[in-house]
Amino acid sequence: MIVLGIETSCDETAASIVESKKKKILSNILYSQFKEHKDYGGVVPEIAFREHVKLIDKIILRALKKAKKKFRDVDVIAATGGPGLHGGLLIGTTIAKSISLSIDKPYIPINHLEGHILSPRIEYNLPFPYLALLVTGGHTMLVIAHKVGKYEILGMTLDDALGEAFDKTAKLLNIGFPG
Repeated sequence: MIVLGIETSCDETAASIVESKKKKILSNILYSQFKEHKDYGGVVPEIAFREHVKLIDKIILRALKKAKKKFRDVDVIAATGGPGLHGGLLIGTTIAKSISLSIDKPYIPINHLEGHILSPRIEYNLPFPYLALLVTGGHTMLVIAHKVGKYEILGMTLDDALGEAFDKTAKLLNIGFPG
């Protein structure tokens, strides 16, 4: 099965082509909006949204080209369905659903955090169970992954995620973004 994956949950626009049976990443095209947000000391949702709109089609086409695939070769379209910044999620899911309808293939929304937890299984063929540490701009969690869909949260932050705390501290200390 050939999967087109789309990620737009925060400040990175990405598309990948994955061959699921072999767990092989055929392409992974990523644009990080670092320079667009640098002067603000953190991610500005409206800027992130505009950048996703500007880039998403080009990123998807580059992913297909690098993988030597056409839309007709894709069996499933997946996109981050949340959590994340609403504007970015809207762009990713809208284009994924549009592609899905236009080529008559299924669309699957992917939980952002579950994607982080499961992604090492693709690259490293990691067996269950394993311990995952999620440290992002919006989430900090310690999770045991027992199997797909079965996760045990051992602990998590109740206010700021670690990544966001680092960015805020760096801004206060004038040492730049990201913290």
